[in-house]
Amino acid sequence: MQTTQELASPHKNRSFPQRLRWALAGVRHAVRSEHSLKLQLVIFSGVVITLLVLRPSAAWWGLVLLASTGVISAELINTAVEHLADHLHPALHPQIRIVKDCAAAAVLVAVLGALAVAGALAAHLLWRW
Repeated sequence: MQTTQELASPHKNRSFPQRLRWALAGVRHAVRSEHSLKLQLVIFSGVVITLLVLRPSAAWWGLVLLASTGVISAELINTAVEHLADHLHPALHPQIRIVKDCAAAAVLVAVLGALAVAGALAAHLLWRW
């Protein structure tokens, strides 16, 4: 007999490799379908190259990478929210618009935070010279 949890979600308590495959499938789908995510990944590549060239301290690496992955994570969540909202309510609806706008705002806030970290790093490096 199946438990309530098994009936509620067949994806719960699966092995790590299985959950990793599902997560990577989500990333692949988002990269294929979202232009903004593609752009953010290109920018992220440039950020990593810049860090390799500038060679800041480990703390700066951590801050920059945390801020950058925060942007990518916010974009992935935004993509999930948009797809779910469109699936549940394909027609235009004011409440769905608010949900989608708030998800997009989360990406904007993450981007602004990442830009603030980039500005702080730039100021730090200029001050050091």
